[in-house]
Amino acid sequence: MNEQQLAGLTLNAPKLEPEAEQWLHPEALAFVRRLEEQFGERRQALLHERARRQVAFDSGEKPDFRQDTAPIRSGNWKVQPAPPSLQDRRVEITGPAGDRKMVINALNSGAQVFMCDLEDANSPTWNNTVGGQRNIRDAYAGTIRFTSPEGKLYELADRPAVLKVRPRGWHMEEKHVLLDGQPISASLFDFGLFAWHNAREQALKGEGAFLYLPKLESMEEAVLWANVFLHTEEEFHLERGTFRATVLIETLPAAFEMEEILYALKDHIDGLNCGRWDYIFSYIKKLRRHPDIILPDRGLVTMDTPFMSAYATLAVRTCHKRGAHCIGGMAAQIPIKNNPAANAEALDKVRRDKLREVRLGHDGTWVAHPALVPVAREVFDTLMPGPHQLGAIPDGPDCTAEQLLELPEGVITEQGVRTNLSVGIQYVAAWLGGTGAVPIQGLMEDVATAEISRAQLWQWLHHPRGILADGRRFTGELLDLWLDEELERQLAESTDNGMKIELLRQVAELFREMTVAEELPEFLTTVAYPFLRDMNY
Repeated sequence: MNEQQLAGLTLNAPKLEPEAEQWLHPEALAFVRRLEEQFGERRQALLHERARRQVAFDSGEKPDFRQDTAPIRSGNWKVQPAPPSLQDRRVEITGPAGDRKMVINALNSGAQVFMCDLEDANSPTWNNTVGGQRNIRDAYAGTIRFTSPEGKLYELADRPAVLKVRPRGWHMEEKHVLLDGQPISASLFDFGLFAWHNAREQALKGEGAFLYLPKLESMEEAVLWANVFLHTEEEFHLERGTFRATVLIETLPAAFEMEEILYALKDHIDGLNCGRWDYIFSYIKKLRRHPDIILPDRGLVTMDTPFMSAYATLAVRTCHKRGAHCIGGMAAQIPIKNNPAANAEALDKVRRDKLREVRLGHDGTWVAHPALVPVAREVFDTLMPGPHQLGAIPDGPDCTAEQLLELPEGVITEQGVRTNLSVGIQYVAAWLGGTGAVPIQGLMEDVATAEISRAQLWQWLHHPRGILADGRRFTGELLDLWLDEELERQLAESTDNGMKIELLRQVAELFREMTVAEELPEFLTTVAYPFLRDMNY
């Protein structure tokens, strides 16, 4: 480990590749330190408020629209219009910032926007985190290139996608960077390096610095981001609104504060996004102690279920009422090679999902693979001839709290348990090994997959209604039996070295511990982060 003092911060991190070292410029780190000193205490207070609200939920309280912010919801206001380069967002693609080839392919995919991810699709090894900053800077500069081991050159084509960057959420810390012996906020570290290396250059080109903000749970958490933006614009002598963000509505409390979040960021926000996979995870987590609420198999929780449909409808109405774009959710399907029928079925699922979104009024959508860009684009080109649908507000009365919480119908099956075990172990093993975007069973998965998997297993094990469709209760004994069988299957299929086998065993035990624990861990990533390997293999 290389330990040294830079700009008042202690770096306790492995040596980086030479090309990445320059992104830890002392002045950049000094700016990160100032952000942590200015906003770190407030971040901690907001995390304590999350914990306090969870205690209330565990005691029987349910999320509801806030009374103290009713004047915001009834007020006559709008957010600042999106800049010209973000007026048309009909197809957006996502991918990990730390994978240089994937960044280039995403920028060249034909999508209007690329969300370059430092969060759920990016395993936060030190090399991925800092190397991701290098990839972002080179992408903005138009100089990003990659040569594969086979000698194939990847470089930017004409008219690449507009780049948005997703820093890690408020709950994450950066263990390699310490201030007074304590890890600093991963959000502030990611944002600080991004802003220092890119914001002024973007402003000189007449462009903004664009972000996606994850995992927000309240208006107050959005206010903190607004204050970070304002502070940075003032320090860098930038115009207000240089930083423009889309907020992912991917937690249950945030669904009840969409207007408040837009209001808090009204000078810096361009829209909301329906982060539906994390939203399902949050629904389970926040209502975990409610005896009347239990979700069926993941595959049965679709966007057509009432509580998910209400959430999407409310997002479109809220955004368009306030002049903001509303971006639809992720299509995680990937091409299925050597099986034309299965591939056609997967593409048809994507097409039907995007038809639902554009008809509801979404202004764009997400895909996980370049091959899905033409499918999604054809749907939106056909039904959304203009750059957006800001004038379209879904008919009907306002969504109620009861609709946002309505329990979906369906059963829990042995196959559903086994699928959660299989996908969860495969993903976490890849994440701990340095890969955050993982193809599993025809889908490109990120952290949200593992979060749903382990949260469902925990809920089914601890809930009084954790009964399988065949009448058996899901018990610790069944968990151990099926976990062992899944581990043995994955070990038998592994052609990797002994390190991979050791990792699979470690992940299986970690998954078991999180499932049988009396309290559901808030985030898998915070539990697994100390075990993250800093060298990919």
